[in-house]
Amino acid sequence: MVQYKKSQRREQKFMQLLYFLESLRNPVLDAIFSVITLCGEETVFMAVGMIVFWCVGKYQGYYLLCTGFVGTVVNQFLKMLFRIPRPWVKDPAFTIVESAREAATGYSFPSGHTQTSVGLFGGLARWNRALSLRITMIALCVLVPLSRLYLGVHTPLDVGVSICIALFLVFVAAPLFRRAEHSPRLMYAILGVMTAVVVAYVLYVCLYPFPDEVYAKSAIHNLESAQKNGFTLLGCMLGFLIVYTADLKYIRFDTRAVWWAQILKALGGILLVLAAKELLRFPLDAIFGEELLLLSRCIRYFIIVLLAGIVWPLTFPFFARLGKK
Repeated sequence: MVQYKKSQRREQKFMQLLYFLESLRNPVLDAIFSVITLCGEETVFMAVGMIVFWCVGKYQGYYLLCTGFVGTVVNQFLKMLFRIPRPWVKDPAFTIVESAREAATGYSFPSGHTQTSVGLFGGLARWNRALSLRITMIALCVLVPLSRLYLGVHTPLDVGVSICIALFLVFVAAPLFRRAEHSPRLMYAILGVMTAVVVAYVLYVCLYPFPDEVYAKSAIHNLESAQKNGFTLLGCMLGFLIVYTADLKYIRFDTRAVWWAQILKALGGILLVLAAKELLRFPLDAIFGEELLLLSRCIRYFIIVLLAGIVWPLTFPFFARLGKK
């Protein structure tokens, strides 16, 4: 009873903060924070991670992408474990910035956008020593979580827990990936453990007997989203194992090129990935059928990772020659 009352008081304090931020809203701030919050989207994470992998450093790319994948698994696991509704669901009198509603699907705790942004930008700050870059990245680590509060789609608890998880992964993983650059055995161990974590999560969301409320028509999309994310991550991690092996033994691609060739390389790679993401969807879904759509999704992202990590790097010698006399 005492714990319940403490929890109630804590929730009231969280809502007071959200109501205070709600009182500050105006069209200008709404627009600014709506743009800032996009930095926590999956698309931004994938684009930045791939650009770093292709143009800056392979192991920094592995570090950012793998840390982000594991962070997503932990985030999704906690969402399905606690199943906490969004702030406006718990308090119907509270309003949100409507433009943020479309991306605010699923359960509230913890914040996925916060997890992604702090993991990505915190990872960039942790890996690189340039002061200007670190300041910019740290600023984004603050602004994106703040945007989730301002827009009204998360509580301080949602955001705070995600920040802690992301920073823990960022600081623990960085020295491991630096050492793995000179130790294939360690790299395989890291990728193997991460793949096992993803497999465990997939088994959890597919086999665990959730309460009946999870299967209700109004809530089933939460479970479906969790399963889609699980199979997506499984395909990515299996692809990473193949990519790392292929590059270690055969490709050994070099990320260096003149700056404008780097831009062409990044744009071409992103277009390839986006095209593959859309063009592979329909034939794979048709082959596997309605009952195996999750497996189709897993294979689609597995192929996308192979294209991004093996096929596209085969073009890098061409980009490296550009600009040379």
